[in-house]
Amino acid sequence: MSKRRTVGRLVNGLLIYDKPPALSSNQALQEVKRLFFARKAGHGGSLDPLATGMLIICLGEATKFSQFLLEADKQYTTTAQLGVQTTTGDSEGDVVETRPIPSLTHAQVEKVLAQFRGKISQVPSMYSALKYQGKPLYEYARKGIDIARESRDIMIYDLQLVELTPESLRLSIRCSKGTYIRTLVEDIGKAIGCGAHVSALRRDAIGPFSAEQMVTREQIQKAAEQSACDQYLIPTETLVQHWPSLNITSMMAFYMQQGHAVQVPKAPTSGWVRLNDKSGQFIGVGEVLPDGRIGPKRILKTTEHLV
Repeated sequence: MSKRRTVGRLVNGLLIYDKPPALSSNQALQEVKRLFFARKAGHGGSLDPLATGMLIICLGEATKFSQFLLEADKQYTTTAQLGVQTTTGDSEGDVVETRPIPSLTHAQVEKVLAQFRGKISQVPSMYSALKYQGKPLYEYARKGIDIARESRDIMIYDLQLVELTPESLRLSIRCSKGTYIRTLVEDIGKAIGCGAHVSALRRDAIGPFSAEQMVTREQIQKAAEQSACDQYLIPTETLVQHWPSLNITSMMAFYMQQGHAVQVPKAPTSGWVRLNDKSGQFIGVGEVLPDGRIGPKRILKTTEHLV
């Protein structure tokens, strides 16, 4: 049997993509992969089609590090439409209840928002991608099946009222991984007494990446016409630039690529570390083991073609 031919080029790095509305995260991913003619691509945390903003697309070896994006803190701007609850918690769902909206002052809203800052418990939406018996919850929800969900602790580091209108709240939110903005908005609506749903949502930041780094769909399409997409890639190691850095020998790197832990002089005593070769070029990440050795966690296959 002949080997399946691999399509695409070896390209490695991160694209900080500004996802437009009405496009699923997978659709955005596949489009970017095609425009880059990349052999391998993945993303570090999906956005609903309704949502816009930061979608980090990992190309090539960078896909090995997408888990660190899933675990990172996020920043959002959202509009909560008051007085209307929907099946999905956003404007794409069917309306299930409408209630009169009270006349609100900034002080009244601030009092409600104060309840949702810091460590809070949240029950994930049935329209989330959380898995139950191997299937995402939204598949059950679309069939009218409700699955019992346990509440989970999340952290709301910052929650600010940006704008108050008679029918809506515009909010800025900085939160931990696992936070469902739709659920947060629904819970705020309940606390106000009229219900609410998300009518607009934009992700402004993920971990160390800011809004200023985002590249639009139009920019990528234009660059693709000139075979110049790679100008928008940033180095994979940017994901872990805040970690302690260790330079290791070629022999150490060889053993780590085989999955073996190694002893590295002057290594930290705990936590994760960024690994470089003797010239200082990034080759992966490791974790300090109880015996002081560095265990390989994500090691690049090659340092060639890296951004």
